[in-house]
Amino acid sequence: MSEKTTEKILLVEDDQNFGDVLRSYLEMHDYEVELAKDGDEGLMKYHKGSYDLCILDVMMPKKDGFTVAKEIREKDKDIPLIFLTAKSLKEDVLEGLKIGADDYITKPFNSEELLLRVQAILRRSGAKADPQEEVKEFTLGNFHFNYPLRILTYNAPDGSSSKDNLSPKEAHLLRLFCIHKNDVLPRSTALTKIWGEDNYFTARSMDVFVTKLRKYLSKDNQLEIVNIHGNGFRLIDRTGAVVE
Repeated sequence: MSEKTTEKILLVEDDQNFGDVLRSYLEMHDYEVELAKDGDEGLMKYHKGSYDLCILDVMMPKKDGFTVAKEIREKDKDIPLIFLTAKSLKEDVLEGLKIGADDYITKPFNSEELLLRVQAILRRSGAKADPQEEVKEFTLGNFHFNYPLRILTYNAPDGSSSKDNLSPKEAHLLRLFCIHKNDVLPRSTALTKIWGEDNYFTARSMDVFVTKLRKYLSKDNQLEIVNIHGNGFRLIDRTGAVVE
């Protein structure tokens, strides 16, 4: 039987007692946890270590959680991030989504809720390079999409070309759109496959990523992602190009 590798979590929380409780609870469930008491210490530990997930309190001395997350994202745009906050303001949620948060938990919450979120995110993160993915490259109008490399290339009619490097979630979502091209992509399907669950937070996160994909594809007026009310989205390719 193969030995399971312990997943390592960086927990940055300025409330020492609360942080100790969360660390102990996660360690009881076989995670290795490093606890930092402020943003500066959190970044120092992050740069010195190797982590599978970061849990960041938003309101902290020295550097807040958003600032810490932005600096982490400069080094690693893929590492999962969970924000902890005493606020439930829409502005805070949107700020977290812009940075690339995987989840956002409002205090007070119970430890079991955090554990379930951590397990779901790490399960999705570990499945990013699933070999069962069969189709690797797609044609959309004047675009060529290389899914494994996450490169979206636009070949303009005048012979010029440009490339965009997609984030992992952007690439996962665009691949689903390509597979369902000209058909409806049910919202629940995308949320389950990419975010691991269908709830308010993940639905709002998906909307942000759909907006990003629309911006990429706007170079080709033959392509359009439309809302299908009460169901999901539809990527329309009016050129009639076939998925390769």
